[in-house]
Amino acid sequence: MDTMEHDRKSTVIADGYTLGPIEDADGGAVIDLFNYYIENTFAAYPERPVPYEFFGLLRAASKGYPTAALKDGDGKLGGFGMLRAHSPLPAFARTAEITYFIRPDLTGRGFGSAMLSYLEAEGRKQGVSCILAGISSKNDGSIRFHARHGFVEVGRFRNVGEKWGTLFDTLWMEKEI
Repeated sequence: MDTMEHDRKSTVIADGYTLGPIEDADGGAVIDLFNYYIENTFAAYPERPVPYEFFGLLRAASKGYPTAALKDGDGKLGGFGMLRAHSPLPAFARTAEITYFIRPDLTGRGFGSAMLSYLEAEGRKQGVSCILAGISSKNDGSIRFHARHGFVEVGRFRNVGEKWGTLFDTLWMEKEI
């Protein structure tokens, strides 16, 4: 996707959608999207929807790291993503974990790739050179997406998660940027 600068905070990526930092006003829409993935998939691990106050925890976890909000021309959230610390120890300052969720009707259109590129570029500016993704073994789409974008599987914890009575593994994938 061709990108061009829209303003100082966001970048136009395609079809009138922009990528820019998550703002406090995005909180309700971020949690609504996260709750969709909680209720319908293994992509988000909780079994029950989280309250809107959970947005504060997401903001705190990503403090000091880049975030991304995918929005249409009317400002409606189409997805969100963030980097966060892998570990609070200074020895791991160059390593971040990634999280992102895109509305199901927008997947397969290049928005995930654009968000990943955006977060990688912003992360590099802050000294991040390694990104980790922890993925449920029940989330084949995410595993394929990350593999297509240069992530390699570096570990698997077998049967460590359980959701809706179903055990699942967590795969860890890594990309040097």
